[in-house]
Amino acid sequence: MSTVDRDQWVGRLKSDGDIRDQAIQELRSILLRGLTATCRNRYGNKVSPEDVVQDALLKVLDKIDTFEGRSKFTTWAMTIAVRMAISEMRRKHFQDVSMNDMLSDSMRFEPDAAPDPVVGQDEDKAGVLAKLRELIESNLTDKQKDAVHCLLNGMPVEVFAEKTGSNRNAVYKLVHDARVKLKQGFEQAGYKAEDINTLFA
Repeated sequence: MSTVDRDQWVGRLKSDGDIRDQAIQELRSILLRGLTATCRNRYGNKVSPEDVVQDALLKVLDKIDTFEGRSKFTTWAMTIAVRMAISEMRRKHFQDVSMNDMLSDSMRFEPDAAPDPVVGQDEDKAGVLAKLRELIESNLTDKQKDAVHCLLNGMPVEVFAEKTGSNRNAVYKLVHDARVKLKQGFEQAGYKAEDINTLFA
């Protein structure tokens, strides 16, 4: 990425008066175009791109000193905006999903069930998925199973905490303990972390 691009955007956004205002308006237009495409037909269109853009602009301006220039400035800003949009869409979507629906018998992990066949999926990957299901059912508490299942299926931590009468820190601790158990289970079964990472890279 050119230094000119970085310096122009950062310089204009950190200046005063009309130069800064114009740069903000240009960046707002770029982010709005990108977010309109991102939000379309996702999670039931429950998020307004205009609302997210406003929050994203504030975050970009707040973090502008952390921009290192590894990509175009607009790419960096769009990444922040998209992450915020997807997070908000997931939060709103899962607020309307009941825990009973998330944890219905048909959605739970079944230790003896083979993973659904996927075109091109090799036996090693299928074996890891089968072992994951087995470890979740045999090594985790009911609360840990619920948390892992909901979070793997996209429910944000904040929403899970709210629906279970918990808080973020407690959920993070629950999930951390579950990950430790799953890691130990994989290690005892002879799987190495780097091998699993390679399979799912």
